[in-house]
Amino acid sequence: MGFFDSDIIQQEAKQLFEDYQALIELGKGYGKFDREGKKLFIEQMENMMERYRIFMKRFELSEDFMAQMTMEQLKTQLNQFGVTPQQMFEQMHVTLERMKADIEK
Repeated sequence: MGFFDSDIIQQEAKQLFEDYQALIELGKGYGKFDREGKKLFIEQMENMMERYRIFMKRFELSEDFMAQMTMEQLKTQLNQFGVTPQQMFEQMHVTLERMKADIEK
């Protein structure tokens, strides 16, 4: 069975995408959130990034040709912006840490 033929992978990808879209939509109002709302949003973003990191690791570790091609396409796309997947996650972590520092002021 191929990587993308797995019902678990398909459901997880669908859920990850839907949760990410909902969080991005919610984040549009971030400036209007109170302190606790901002903390909750940051926590949810951290959880989302961890889920995304794990999902990408599955692609990376899979021996399935399509999973490997998907990972290479992602690397190519990120490379166009001058970053690697690891740098993308590190930058997001830095951004979330800055957001945390801002709400502590």
